[in-house]
Amino acid sequence: MDVYVDNVGGDHLTAAIDALRPGGRIAMVGAISGYNATGPVHGPANLFTLAAKDATLRGMLVTSYLHLFGEWIGKAVPMLGDGSLHTEQTVVEGLDNAPAAFLGVLRGENIGKMLVRI
Repeated sequence: MDVYVDNVGGDHLTAAIDALRPGGRIAMVGAISGYNATGPVHGPANLFTLAAKDATLRGMLVTSYLHLFGEWIGKAVPMLGDGSLHTEQTVVEGLDNAPAAFLGVLRGENIGKMLVRI
């Protein structure tokens, strides 16, 4: 893997570091797996692997790039249309299952966005 955008942290970030190629880059946008932690959040134990791979881990705030939003939309819409860019989502059936699915998002269990079918 050459580039990874991390929204989850924890085990997902650990796996991404292991899969990263030499010179790879990681943009750390969030760490949702630790948002509701009641104690210290443990980070990846393999951070030094980034140095061995001459790789980069850098924080990223979407708000720092709002000036590029129009350009992104112009590029993303055709890619979504032709299937070269796709999203993943977790689908649950019934409103009664929404709370458990949402808590799964906070634990990093669900990928992408969550959809509840009522």
